[in-house]
Amino acid sequence: MATTTLNSARQGATWKDYLELCKPKVVALILFTAVVGMLLASPGMVPVNALLFGTLGIGLASASAAAINHVVDRRIDAIMGRTHGRPLPQGAVSPRQALIFALLIGALAMLLLVAFVNTLTAVLTFFSLIGYAVVYTMYLKRATPQNIVIGGAAGAAPPLLGWAAVTGSVDPGALLLFLIIFTWTPPHFWALAIHRAEEYRKVDMPMLPVTHGKDYTRLQILLYTILLFLVTLLPYSYGMSGGLYLGGALVLNLGFMYYAVQLYRNEDERMPMRTFGYSIIYLMALFAFLLADHYLPLLLGMPA
Repeated sequence: MATTTLNSARQGATWKDYLELCKPKVVALILFTAVVGMLLASPGMVPVNALLFGTLGIGLASASAAAINHVVDRRIDAIMGRTHGRPLPQGAVSPRQALIFALLIGALAMLLLVAFVNTLTAVLTFFSLIGYAVVYTMYLKRATPQNIVIGGAAGAAPPLLGWAAVTGSVDPGALLLFLIIFTWTPPHFWALAIHRAEEYRKVDMPMLPVTHGKDYTRLQILLYTILLFLVTLLPYSYGMSGGLYLGGALVLNLGFMYYAVQLYRNEDERMPMRTFGYSIIYLMALFAFLLADHYLPLLLGMPA
C-alpha cells in the first residue's frame, strides 16, 4: 500500500497538502530567529525591503528545503509512525509535484532576495538550502551519527541571514547568533531522537541513540547543554547585550540544565519529549530576551 501511494498522487491535492510539505511550524521558528537577526542588526527600525522581502525570501527558501526533504525521505516516512501521514506517503501529492513545487518556491526565494534585499543574503540562503536539502538530507542523515551536529550549520543560519539582509555583511554579532543555534541543535534534536529511537532503528537511520545507545546520547545532551550555557553568555561578554539578556539567559539555561540532568539520571520515558519541548521554548525565549535587551534602552531613551 505504501509503495503504491509513493508513486502516484490522489486526484485533487489541496493547498493544505502543499502547506504541509513546507513544514510550517519549523519555518515559523526559522523566521522568528531570522527576524530577530534583522532587528538586532538594526539600531532602530529595520528597512522595509529587508524586513518584508528578506522574511519572505528566507521563508520560501526554508519551505523549499522542507519540501525537498519530504521528497527524499518519502519511503522512510511511509514506515515511521510519526511521518506516515505526510502528503507523499499518503499519495496526496506525487514526488514530481512536490519537487516542482519545491524548485518553484526556491527559485522565487532567490529572485526576491537578489532583487529586493542583497546578493550576499541570497547566496547565504542558497547555501543554507543546499546544506539542508542536499548535504544533510541526502547524505549526512544516512552516513554518520554526527549528522545533526555537522548538518546543524544549515539550521543555524537564519539569524545570520536576517542580519545580512539588513547590513549586507556578516558581522561578529551574526556569528554569535549562529553559534547559539548551532550549539542548541544537538541537545534539542537528540532528545527527540531518544524518544523515536526504535523508529529510526526500523528504517536503519544512524541516529546517535541507535548507533551508540540511549545512555551515551543522554550524556552527550548533558555535555552540549553545558556548552550551550557557556555559549549563550558570549553576547553579554562581547557587549552585544546587557543585563536583561544575561538575567534571562541564566534562568533559561538553569531550566535547560535541570531537564538535561533529569534526562541523564533516569529513564523516565516522558523526559525526552519534555526536554525536547522545553528546548523549543528555551530558544524562542532566549531570542526574545536578546530582542528586549536591544530595544528597551531605545524605548526608554537611554544610550544603547
